[in-house]
Amino acid sequence: MSLAIIYPNKDVSHWVTALQTQDPALKIEVWPGIEDPDDVLFALCWNHPAGVLQKFPNLKCISSLGAGINHLLNDSTRPLGIPLVRLVDEGLKQSMAEYVMLGALEYFRRFKDYRLQQVKTEWAARQIPHISAPGIGMMGCGEIGSYVADKLADFGFSVHGWRRTPQANEKIRVYSGKEELETFLRQTDILVCLLPLTPETENILNLQTLSQLRPNAYLINVGRGAHLVEADLLSALESGDLSGALLDVFREEPLPQQHPFWTHDKISITPHIASQTNPESAAEQIVENYQRALNSSPLLNLVDVKSGY
Repeated sequence: MSLAIIYPNKDVSHWVTALQTQDPALKIEVWPGIEDPDDVLFALCWNHPAGVLQKFPNLKCISSLGAGINHLLNDSTRPLGIPLVRLVDEGLKQSMAEYVMLGALEYFRRFKDYRLQQVKTEWAARQIPHISAPGIGMMGCGEIGSYVADKLADFGFSVHGWRRTPQANEKIRVYSGKEELETFLRQTDILVCLLPLTPETENILNLQTLSQLRPNAYLINVGRGAHLVEADLLSALESGDLSGALLDVFREEPLPQQHPFWTHDKISITPHIASQTNPESAAEQIVENYQRALNSSPLLNLVDVKSGY
């Protein structure tokens, strides 16, 4: 039996090396050069072509190459009944915490203002409140969101969270459900979106949501591009409801060259790099799930298809 890596137009040699370091006997095939589709037991995918998963009649598990699984859920040709799993990796959580911390500190310490002053050769100190003054609101308190929120709280920020269902957290107050969303937003200066993308969360970053934040709030979207209503963000920046935004994810990627976000002086853009899967740290989990699938054992990080994560 074999494991197939399906990652179009990418060099996956580092993945092959990491996986075979974990299990030298593991047979790995790389799409599209798969010699025997009947031999494929486990598919490791990112942005796979539609219909390709139907070519493996003995498939027992489909794994995302990252924490996100929308590319799998949105594939109408995906064979039904095959379990889906995602990666929950300490490396992913740490790199996401680094990215969000950097974005929050840049806003809080007013580094953008200082860069503008540099252009003008202007020497002026800006007033900075205590780090506990701005409220950071974490939308999405799953594995990664809770980790990031805890790191921000440890650093000294005042952090609160919001999620679909109640959850206890020793370090932060977590609000839940639609009935507590406004309360969550009203105390937020820096809004971080790390929600999964579901029908309920699509377009959640809209004008109504953004207008309920504290004055001159800041948005960091590291969830999914479809969480954000792009025209509403532009309106909120124009009206002054928001002072700026840091965006790592977009509805269309790569972001089209003509998109207004590129040239907006209040928007900072990164090319979906906030948290990238590290093959060396993720390989152990993947090989473990391969062995579990081979033995029909319970899988790690199984996706609930109905809830979307």
